[in-house]
Amino acid sequence: MSWYPTALPSLSGKRYLVTGANAGLGFFTAARLAGAGAHVVLVGRSPERLEAAMAAIRGARPEASVEPLVIDMASLDSVHAGARRLLHRPSFDGVVMNAGMVHTPGARLESPDGNELVLATNVLGHFALLARLLPNLAPGARIVSLGSLSSRLSTFRIDDLQLERGYDFWRAYAQSKIAAQVFAFELDRRLRAATGATRSAPVSSLVAHPGYSISGRTPQVPGVNEPAPGARFADALQGVWAQGKHRGAEVTLHALTAPGVEGGQFWGPRWSTKGAPTLQRPTRTSTDAAIGARFWAFAEAATGTTFTVAA
Repeated sequence: MSWYPTALPSLSGKRYLVTGANAGLGFFTAARLAGAGAHVVLVGRSPERLEAAMAAIRGARPEASVEPLVIDMASLDSVHAGARRLLHRPSFDGVVMNAGMVHTPGARLESPDGNELVLATNVLGHFALLARLLPNLAPGARIVSLGSLSSRLSTFRIDDLQLERGYDFWRAYAQSKIAAQVFAFELDRRLRAATGATRSAPVSSLVAHPGYSISGRTPQVPGVNEPAPGARFADALQGVWAQGKHRGAEVTLHALTAPGVEGGQFWGPRWSTKGAPTLQRPTRTSTDAAIGARFWAFAEAATGTTFTVAA
C-alpha cells in the first residue's frame, strides 16, 4: 500500500491503545504500530468507522493484530464502560491520547455530563480513562498526549475552563489542547513523585504535537481518508508549511517507541509545522506545577473521579 510508511522496528509482543484511531493521526499511528507487530486496540465512537480502519490496516498488513473498542470520549458513562472492558486484559505498553475535536462547534455545547463539549472530548474523557487504566500499564509504558501549536497562540483561562464567561470555537480548541498538555506534564510529575524518580518513572507521560498536518496532504485510504478534489487542491497550496497526517504521526510514534525518550518531554516536527521529530520546549503555562495542580483538582471534580497516582 502506497500510504503505508516503512515499518518501525519490531514491536512483537507489545500492546498499545490508541484513542481516535479510526481516522487522521490516530489511524496512522495505530497502523504503524500494528504493522510493526504490536497488538493495537483502536478506540473510537463509531463501530462502522472502526471497522473501516481495521479493514484498511489488514488490507495492508493481513497479519496485523488489531481490535476495536467503542468509546465516546465525551461521555463518562461510555469511558467507564470501556475501561471496565480493559481492566482484566494484559497490560499495555503505551497509550496514545489522540481522540479530539478539531472542527469545534460555533456555539458552546455541553457533554452528556454537563461539561463543555470540546474540553470533555479532548481532555476530560482521557483523564477519566487513565484514572482507571493507569494500574494496568506495564513497567516502561509511555502515555503520549497529543499537544498542539495552538498552545503557543492562546491564553489559558484556568479559572474558566468550562468557557462559561465567553466562548468561541478557536478558544475552545486551543484551551483544550493547552489543558491536555498541562494534564500530561502534571501526570508525569506525579508519576515521578510516587516512585521517587528524578527523571522518568517506570510509567512516563509526555507530549507530542504533529505540527500542521492536514487531510489534503495525506494519502487516500478508502473508508478512512478520502478528501474531495477541491480540498486536496486547497491543501496542496499549503505544501510549503504543511504535511500529511501520516507524517504528523511520526512524532507520536517517536515519542511512544524511540529509545532515549523520557517522561515530561515535548516532541514536535523539526520545522515547527512539519519535519522529522525533534525535542522541543513547551510553553511555561503547560509546565507550571501550580497550574497543573489546579487543573488536576478541576478535572477530578468535573469528572467525579479520584485520580490517585501510586507507586
